[in-house]
Amino acid sequence: MNLDFNKSDGLIPVVIQNTSTLQVLMLGYMNEAAFLKTKAESKVTFYSRSKERLWTKGETSGNYLYVDTINIDCDNDTLLIKANPTGPTCHTGSTSCFKVETAKGFVYQLEQTIHQRIDENDPNSYTNKLFQRGINKVAQKVGEEAVELVIEAKDDNKELFINEAADLLYHYLILLKAKGVKMESIEEELKRRS
Repeated sequence: MNLDFNKSDGLIPVVIQNTSTLQVLMLGYMNEAAFLKTKAESKVTFYSRSKERLWTKGETSGNYLYVDTINIDCDNDTLLIKANPTGPTCHTGSTSCFKVETAKGFVYQLEQTIHQRIDENDPNSYTNKLFQRGINKVAQKVGEEAVELVIEAKDDNKELFINEAADLLYHYLILLKAKGVKMESIEEELKRRS
């Protein structure tokens, strides 16, 4: 990466985006030292203009931003970092410094939770218990939930329809895990078809 730190007095803007949900979490600035530290430690470090020093996000709160990917823009003077936050990003306690709380992208967080419960073999997890019963039971549950959704679709109770749709999606994610497929692969196929 040939970042151009000279365009803006040695600082470049850095947009931080949640890896799972793609929600924009914050904007900060890095000098070359902050960039190198971020790459070395895989934790986002900025140059704080108010403190006039390097500042690792989460150094006081514990709410770190763990780097997943670093992308540079076409002008070599701005970064997009996709990161996994360990808590709220904003000092106000909000998920995003832009105060936008949205459910968009939550399916990917849910997918991660499902994978974690299964991978850790959590004995108290409904998800893991269903998964351990095998592909036939998981597929059967998806079928049951699909039928329940179709039944609710014929009625006028929107709340019940939403609940059944959520049940179907949840169990569908377990089925994807059982088949070794991620939601992103399904999105890629849909995009290919468009």
